[in-house]
Amino acid sequence: MSSFECLPGGAISGLIRVPGDKSISHRSIILSAIARGVSHISGFLQGEDSLNTLRAFQAMGVSIERNADKVRVEGVGLHGLCKPENPLDMGNSGTAMRLMLGLLAGQAFDATLTGDESLSSRPMNRVIEPLRAMNAKIDSHPGGMAPLEVYAQSQLRAIDYRMPVASAQVKSCLMLATLYVEGKSTISEPAATRDHTERMLRGFGCEVDTNGSDISIKGGQTLYACDIEIPADISSAAFFLVAGSIAPESEITLQHVGINPTRTGVIEILKLMGADIMLFNKREIGGEPVADIRVRSAELKGIKIPKSLVPLAIDEFPVLFIAAACAKGETQLSGAEELRVKESDRIQVMADGLKTLGIEAKPTADGISIQGGNIGGGVVESHGDHRIAMAFSVASLRASETISIRDCANVNTSFPGFVDHARLVGMKVTSSG
Repeated sequence: MSSFECLPGGAISGLIRVPGDKSISHRSIILSAIARGVSHISGFLQGEDSLNTLRAFQAMGVSIERNADKVRVEGVGLHGLCKPENPLDMGNSGTAMRLMLGLLAGQAFDATLTGDESLSSRPMNRVIEPLRAMNAKIDSHPGGMAPLEVYAQSQLRAIDYRMPVASAQVKSCLMLATLYVEGKSTISEPAATRDHTERMLRGFGCEVDTNGSDISIKGGQTLYACDIEIPADISSAAFFLVAGSIAPESEITLQHVGINPTRTGVIEILKLMGADIMLFNKREIGGEPVADIRVRSAELKGIKIPKSLVPLAIDEFPVLFIAAACAKGETQLSGAEELRVKESDRIQVMADGLKTLGIEAKPTADGISIQGGNIGGGVVESHGDHRIAMAFSVASLRASETISIRDCANVNTSFPGFVDHARLVGMKVTSSG
């Protein structure tokens, strides 16, 4: 079992580029596979989550060649996928399982989706139920848990669906399923979520209409191959945005980071806390906005996090909780119940870890309150959650003693080379096991 040993203190400096965006990497493979023609992808995340998605399409007869972060995909069209001989293993990725479920719901063959122990404990009913309303035939273990059996379906029904909870995974799952219906479907989200799927579908020539919170797609459209350049993942950059903010006498620049407005909640929240963050060299690459980001040390203050920003920073809250622990005063979060059904119960696991380090943290059903204070040392359990492990390694920059983090192997699912990046800019992190 891999673990991190993090010595206390240190300053952060340097110029780095973190790996490619995981959300976009998943979608680039999925849409390239069902497009007509050959697509070329650069900046592909070489983490286990993304690679599992790639392998799933190879198992369904798609020719895919990869050379490091460059991928060539020979698309087979909407109806060209083949029945896989074995269950499709999505590993640790909830995004991959939910998006794949939407895609498989419209296929003319049966398939099984599986995952690791963590993924198999995460409920999938919030995508299963609307898919069944579209006439999809899906069986699951009790509680909507994997493995999931998806049965051949000749025709899905169009749907007008109002999502009860803001979730890009649910939205994207249903958008993929709507490609296999007759007529137009409309999905309404209660709050804005990341819009990578809408942007990328348009890049493949698919008409996607947006009207306020409504997204409408007409089924049966043909996707055409295109080239995709994937920016650096803002979720991975977030660890260094916080590190540069909390470590004394620090300055770091992150290159080529995706700044999609549906993903920049972490920057907005940190700025509300008083962070010194500047975006420059802004440009657009393949339909996605990109910038370089400079962050300097700053005195952070506790805030009440606006609920409107919660969906825009849902994956970055573990490290934002570390920022809150280093801030002056109390930080309050509510409206984030989705954090309880991620790779771990991120509210409870982060609260337990913060308490171990001497920080006052009070979890609630849909959030947490954190009182800034002095971070000590100790042994923290990550429960196999990659973002928990990386977040507590950042906490070591303000710790008075060593922090040991257990069960860190899954860091490779989203950020291969994290320890090397961390050490390069001045963090005192080592990995063992």
